This record gives sequence, structure tokens and C-alpha cells, in this order.
Amino acid sequence: MNEANEGRGGTDGDGAAGGRCLVTGATGYIGGRLVPELLAAGHAVRCLARSPDKLRDHPWAADVEVARGDVLDADSVGRALEGVDVAYYLVHALGTGRDFEATDRRAARTFAERARAAGVRRIVYLGGLTPPGVPEGELSPHLRSRAEVGRILLASGVPTTVLRAAVIIGSGSASFEMLRYLTERLPVMVTPSWVHTRIQPVAVRDVLRALVGSARMPDDVSRAFDVGGPDVLTYRDMMLRYARVAELPRRLILPVPMLTPGLSSHWVGLVTPVPASIARPLTESLRHEVVCRDDDIERYVPAPPGSPLGFDDALRLALRRVREARVTTRWSSASLPGAPSDPLPTDPHWAGGSLYTDDRALSVDAPRDALWRVIEGIGGVNGWYSFPLAWAVRGWLDRLVGGAGLHRGRRDAARLRTGDSLDFWRVEEIVPGRLLRLRAEMRLPGLAWLEMYAETDGAGRTRYRQRALFHPHGLAGHAYWWSVSPFHAVVFGGMARNIARTAARTSRPGASRRTPVS
Repeated sequence: MNEANEGRGGTDGDGAAGGRCLVTGATGYIGGRLVPELLAAGHAVRCLARSPDKLRDHPWAADVEVARGDVLDADSVGRALEGVDVAYYLVHALGTGRDFEATDRRAARTFAERARAAGVRRIVYLGGLTPPGVPEGELSPHLRSRAEVGRILLASGVPTTVLRAAVIIGSGSASFEMLRYLTERLPVMVTPSWVHTRIQPVAVRDVLRALVGSARMPDDVSRAFDVGGPDVLTYRDMMLRYARVAELPRRLILPVPMLTPGLSSHWVGLVTPVPASIARPLTESLRHEVVCRDDDIERYVPAPPGSPLGFDDALRLALRRVREARVTTRWSSASLPGAPSDPLPTDPHWAGGSLYTDDRALSVDAPRDALWRVIEGIGGVNGWYSFPLAWAVRGWLDRLVGGAGLHRGRRDAARLRTGDSLDFWRVEEIVPGRLLRLRAEMRLPGLAWLEMYAETDGAGRTRYRQRALFHPHGLAGHAYWWSVSPFHAVVFGGMARNIARTAARTSRPGASRRTPVS
């Protein structure tokens, strides 16, 4: 097994001419990994994205065409599908509000209608594995919605491949992160009854292999396929096997039946980086047994030697990539539901509106590239360079109200790219060596940004500039700003000073990096 290829789906990579593929959800976990696989298989790729800039820093960005649009906008979907042979539908309203099923339904119907009108040869959809014999009304809302989306696409008149997978194991996947943090952080676990539910997990590389291979299915094939690995396990088995693979002491697991999916999702949200809004549909989906009913997919997408990957090998591969900081996409690659996607505060749209700012600037006794390394390395294990307790409390409060909190960390310990999640921020813009702009994804009565600049002044000296911005929503937003503004001197002032000091110290020969606090 080649451990460098956790995300490789077993494509031939021979450069054989392929068709033109449209990938929706390319900013997400699966979509971001599928694009390079399709390119390696010889396909031309077009990505549909609401915010094309989020794809700008991916290694494959120069090799694809990007169309701006939204699956709810029929016109933009129609334009994106022009000249497309195979359309990948990889979007879900996971973790959104109460109307998410209607949103999923509307988006799927729009996509199906436009795909048929554009003469698309095949639609490929990745949904969830559903338990046989369970009435639809008893399924979790998200499993029910995914099943409905599959039916809508199959009824489109376009040959459709619906792939149904349960728990996907790969570095950065929400299921893997949930399993990883629960097992690593809790040597003794009080767990819900769903830990005894049988599951058939699948490695992300095998999901990608099935997705890529589906592009070449015969035109007379239009149906759903179950996709799973060789192991059928309970969630308890998965945690115990994770502990063994990660060389942790054996975990003590104590099931508590009264822990409902709702309560357990908040428990998962507190212990893991996965917020309750995402954890709830994941845990609700574990109420029923999800085991593959067939392996018919192998008739059309034959498995190469060593595939499908076993659970333990999938864990080893994912852990290796985490340790080596080679996680290409994460569950948080796509913005959290409800995260702002509005223009920047500098755009004309904001003219006349309230915009509070906190500006800081100071000289730095270090080369500009040393300052930039500190800026780009902010967050995650390096922290936020001021008043750690205040940041921690703000993160916990955010988690308690269903926000992202500080647990998400970073995709890569040293490098950032546009669209990355960073604790409870999102990288909205990055100009290497000069600017990092973060957009808040914490729960706030308004929109917030944090900008950090590495500059050179007129005398050739390095200068650090920092700007926090807040656009309030209503009276609550104004009250929020004025209630926290007395702490800005400590939080933002301390951050600016400590970033400058860290850059100066780490630029000295033989210096080690350690996050200072004030």
C-alpha cells in the first residue's frame, strides 16, 4: 500500500482522453479531493462555486475551469452544465436550518432539470447509506433528505449513478475527526446506545475510486450502488480499534441509553472539533444499522489489488497524513451553514452602514518574511498571541450556542490558503507575504473580520498592521461591540505586541518558536 496516496481513488492516471466533468461542492471535503483524481484520469474539469476565490490556492486550481454559481440558481447551473458530459452532484444542506430538506429538494430538482436540458450524459451523486426495511419517516432527517435527492436525480431522465456510503474514513473527514477526538480525549467514555449499531465504514480512497469510475459507466446503467469497506463494525469496535492503531491505552466505554441523538450531538460538539450542528445529523444517522446490501459497484468499477481498504489500514493512512500535515481537505473546507458570504466591508455595498474598527500598527525588529511566518502560523496549536483564557472562554461560549468554537484548528500547521477554516475563523483572503484576512464564523450579532498585514515603511523597516472590523446587525450588534470594546486593548493590543515580539525572537539564529502571552 502506498501511504502517500490516501486520497487516490485507484485511477489509472494514464492521461487517456476523458470527457468534461462538472464538479459541484469542489470547496468541500470530497469535492476538493475528487477534482485532482478526475484530472489524473484524463478528464477536463469545471467547478461550480459560489465563491471561486476559495479554490484559488488549491494545487490544481490552474488546471480547471471555474464557473461562479449556486445550485439554487437555475441560470448559473445551466451555464455551468453547457458542454458537460458527466456532472457530479456533491452538495448537501448538512447542518443548516429547519428548512434544509426543502432546500435540498429544490436544489436537486434544479440540477436535474438543467442537466437534462444541457444533454449531460451522466449525473453522479454521493449520498448516504440507508438501512433496508426502515420506514422513511423513521430515518434521520439528513438520511431521508439524501435518499430523496438520489430519487430526484434518478428520475431526471439523465442516466444517474447514486453512490451510498456510510462512515467515510480519511484524514479531515467529519466522521474521522469525530472518531479520533472522542477516542483520544476520553479514556473513559459515557456513550449513547448507538455505539452498538453496526456500520460498514469505507476509506475515502475507495469512495473516490467509485466516483471517478462512475464517469465511464455504460449509458444504460442508472441506479444506486452501495459503497463500503470490507469490515462491518459497531461504533464501539471502531473506537477500540482506533485506540489500538493509534497506540493508546484501551478505552473503557460505558453505554447510557438515555443519551438521545440530540443530547449526544452536544456532547460530541463539546469534546470534538465537529460542532453540534454537524454532529447531530452524523449521530442521528447512527441510530440504524447501515451495512451494504450488495457490491454491484465492482462490476462497473473493478477494485485494484489491495482494495477496498480495511478499516485499520484506512485509519493508519489517515493518521499518517495528519502527523505529516498533508491533509488536503477537511470537513470544514466548506463554510459552516449560516456563515456570512456577503461582500467585504470595503465594498460599496456597505456605504452608509455602521462599521466599527480597531486599528493597531507597530514596527517590528525582524525581516518581513519572519513576520509573515508568524502571521500565517496563527491559530491552532500556536494560539492567538494574547490572553489565552479569554480566547478559550469565547470558544467555549460559541460551542455552547452551536458555533464552531476553537476546536477546528488548522488544516496545515504552517500554511494557509483561501477558504481554510482556522479555529472559529475562515480565511477569506491571503496575499502571501503581505495580507491575511479572516472572517468570523463564531455566533455574533453581526459580521466580523480580522486583518493582519506584513508591510515595509518608507524607511525600509518592517511594520505590522492589524485591523479588527465589525458590522453590527441591529441594536444587539451595537450593544455587543460596546460591551467588548473595553477588552480590546488587552486582546488586540496584546496580540499585536506579541506577534511582533515572536517575529523578532524567531528571526534570530537558533531561536525556537514559543507563543508568548500577555
